[in-house]
Amino acid sequence: MLRLGADAFRGCGKEGYFKDSTAWGTADPDSPGLYLLRIGHSAMIHVTTNFGTLVLELFPDKSPKSVENFLTYVREGFYDGTLIHRVISNFVIQGGGFGPNMTQKPTHQPISNEARNGLRNERGTIALARTGDPHSATSQFFINFADNDFLNYTSSTPSGWGYCVFGRVIDGMHVVESIGGVPTRTQYGFENVPITDVVIESVELVKTK
Repeated sequence: MLRLGADAFRGCGKEGYFKDSTAWGTADPDSPGLYLLRIGHSAMIHVTTNFGTLVLELFPDKSPKSVENFLTYVREGFYDGTLIHRVISNFVIQGGGFGPNMTQKPTHQPISNEARNGLRNERGTIALARTGDPHSATSQFFINFADNDFLNYTSSTPSGWGYCVFGRVIDGMHVVESIGGVPTRTQYGFENVPITDVVIESVELVKTK
């Protein structure tokens, strides 16, 4: 199976938690592993790039750990100024781990893979990137250009775990398509790097429903 995130994409650091209880109700910010999401409610995210803005809907009911993980990085401002560093037309765009000049950012500890949630890597969905270890996802994510069935969970084996979908683009697929048209090259030892920087300027939690 194609690895969405080579071994060089690994991060390190202490596991973090979404401590801002404003959106999610009262919670103890010092309780490790406590989900601060109101399960069953969707989170709306605005991802502003230098190519335009995407609106994402997240699925905490299906992918609670993955959504909590993503929102931890959002709350910390981790994604602001990072790159969409990998673009493969008609396949995926990938980002969330590198700053300018492909400088890798330190991350929290990896999370367990929730790809058994029944969600599929269909066009417009967003999923967590990882290394060859099924349970190695940290901050990086990708958006599917097409229905990439071979990225779905098939079995609890190294080759069958697949990639966890935790949301979808509900507005702005034209922005994804524009990014997908950017020419790429091999740079700093990485393939499929856009020649023109595609910058994630900000990622913000907008509302829940």
